[in-house]
Amino acid sequence: MLNKKNFVPAKSYVKLTTGDVVKILREWQEWSRNDLAKHSGININNISLIENDKIEIGKRRAIALGKAFKVHPAMIMFPDFCSRSIKKAA
Repeated sequence: MLNKKNFVPAKSYVKLTTGDVVKILREWQEWSRNDLAKHSGININNISLIENDKIEIGKRRAIALGKAFKVHPAMIMFPDFCSRSIKKAA
């Protein structure tokens, strides 16, 4: 019989940035940056800057990206917080 006490949460080995999350979600959709710009209404140059962590994402951009990817904006804006919340719930 399985016992929860015998399991431990997986360790996080890679810390994701907001830019990493945007790039991963974009690639999962098989979108180019231009495709993401069209779906989100965010300028392609800003998409590049976000993915390379050169500018802050901001609330409006997080909401636009969340709608484009069909995820909650907090998952994009606060990737480390969301992963900790998921870990606590497991």
